[in-house]
Amino acid sequence: MNHLYIAATVLFALASQLIMRWQVGLAGDAPVALWDKALFIGRIFLSPWVMLAFACTFLSGVAWMLTLTKFDLSYAYPFTSLNFVIMLICGALFFEEPFTPHKLVGTLLVVIGLIIVTRG
Repeated sequence: MNHLYIAATVLFALASQLIMRWQVGLAGDAPVALWDKALFIGRIFLSPWVMLAFACTFLSGVAWMLTLTKFDLSYAYPFTSLNFVIMLICGALFFEEPFTPHKLVGTLLVVIGLIIVTRG
């Protein structure tokens, strides 16, 4: 049951980043001029989706605090590396980001590290 706190931490963080990537992708390239850039960021910031992403980030932090009441940091923190694995897949599936052999090998190394740390 306590591992649900870790899962909530990871899932809320993932939701936040995926929503941000989606909304920023829709917004297009940032302007060069400072004032235009500030307006651009302001428009993105006021999007209800981006506000939801901020709420997910907050909830991830709350879940993380609850996680730390149940587990040692050295045990719990490596689970956050699952974000690398899931984000690699989501980036390729939803945003057509490249899925290269280098990314795959790096992600597998992260997973191997997670397995080693959680068993030690």
